[in-house]
Amino acid sequence: MNVLRTLSLSATTAAVLAISTFAFAQTPAAATCVPATEPQIAALFDRWNDSLRTLDPDKVVAHYAADGVLLPTVSNQPRTNPAEIRDYFVKFLKDAPQGKIDRRIIKIGCNVAQDVGTYTFKFKDGKSVRARYTYVYEWEHGQWLIAHHHSSAMPEVVGGR
Repeated sequence: MNVLRTLSLSATTAAVLAISTFAFAQTPAAATCVPATEPQIAALFDRWNDSLRTLDPDKVVAHYAADGVLLPTVSNQPRTNPAEIRDYFVKFLKDAPQGKIDRRIIKIGCNVAQDVGTYTFKFKDGKSVRARYTYVYEWEHGQWLIAHHHSSAMPEVVGGR
């Protein structure tokens, strides 16, 4: 009886080890951090901003992860899928927006990066809006994609309290 129990335990242990080894072998990328520098992460905003110049919402949406979230500057509705994000940009791009970073802080982790700060958007009618922003990028499918983008207009007028 003890021999059967020992053989059964050994077989179970071997099976668990085999499954664990197989699972680990299938996810080597998850264990590898893609190196990134601050200038590379800063350039991701320029890439996104350049896509605004095309006035093509699909080119803008291409920078977002499939499960990305957009909390936009000039809409109260959170956008949580590509169709909703595209809907926002169809409307936003009608004003031909162009952004300029005013101040930024970049933090880089393992396959994730944050670009946080303030920016100003100018529109074709000459108006502008200053806003706070957060971009959270994730390395997915060999590229940096926007996993989370939050932008909100400044709550105070310059010189306010």
